[in-house]
Amino acid sequence: MADHTEEKKPAVKTAKARRKPEDAAQGSIGAMGDLSGLLADPTPASVAQTGDGKASEIAMELIEEDPHQPRIYFDQASLEELAATIAIRGVKTPISIRPNPEREGYFIINHGARRYRASGIAGKTTIPAFVDGDYTESDQVIENLQRDALTAREIAEYIGRELAKKVKKGDIAKAIGKSPAYVTQHATLLDLPDPIAEIFQSERCRDVTLINELVGLYKKHPEGVTDWLADDEQEITRGTVRLLKEFLNSGSGEGEGEDDGDTPPAEPAAPKEKEEKEPDPDKLKKAIVTVEHDGRPGRLILNRRPSREGASWMKYDDDGSEFEAELADVRLISVIEG
Repeated sequence: MADHTEEKKPAVKTAKARRKPEDAAQGSIGAMGDLSGLLADPTPASVAQTGDGKASEIAMELIEEDPHQPRIYFDQASLEELAATIAIRGVKTPISIRPNPEREGYFIINHGARRYRASGIAGKTTIPAFVDGDYTESDQVIENLQRDALTAREIAEYIGRELAKKVKKGDIAKAIGKSPAYVTQHATLLDLPDPIAEIFQSERCRDVTLINELVGLYKKHPEGVTDWLADDEQEITRGTVRLLKEFLNSGSGEGEGEDDGDTPPAEPAAPKEKEEKEPDPDKLKKAIVTVEHDGRPGRLILNRRPSREGASWMKYDDDGSEFEAELADVRLISVIEG
């Protein structure tokens, strides 16, 4: 505890020293009294925050989280990822703290609670910090609201630079506290097919998972994906990409079924004659009935028997969940080619 006591006194004196220029500027007699007290114990303010602008290492046990901070939920997996990087590289961005008015020599976190928690997980006993007594709850909200996380494109470009240096994907993953799959997924963004690269770079779609799904679809159905993305009004969501995948795969499957069916060898021309016939524009090859239920888009499941008359099974487009509902509660949107 002797080491902690040595850190504690300078930090408290630093907080006092921060108030003196203001009092002196006001020319108050009370300020002179404070200055006299400071001269009685001339501890340099640079101990808690060095003169070259660098933060000091403060004992973790002297720091407490602010019970009124706006951030309430902390993702445990994210904290453990951060802890892994801290264990290797330490905390590179100091946290901000202020003196605890109720416990002399202790501090309260202004911002940096995630780094503080992750440092604890990493087994750190000290953390770099700046002392800032002029900090309010509004400042905490602003700091969280205005923090811009790295975009997927920026992450991909960083990974690309590391790969260009011949750094292995596993080592990149370890350095940034992510899984090798995460690195591979973002590395895919470096060499996208032109139609998909266009929607990604224009930020029409920023979901890395969706981009990778579209890449997989493009490899099998390049024309279908290109035509689908060419519609600028087409919304790109998990639900719509799932519908596109089902549509493209079902169309491909039907073609294979006609070519590879149980047609007797003696009549090989029959399937070809069917393929050469002009399609009937008034007939739907595969009908999809789109509906709306509780304000959410979906479709009727036509091959599943309902439990009662007046009901039907349906499937939501946004999350793929299936349910049975009264047809009276469903709004018919359209009947389209599937």
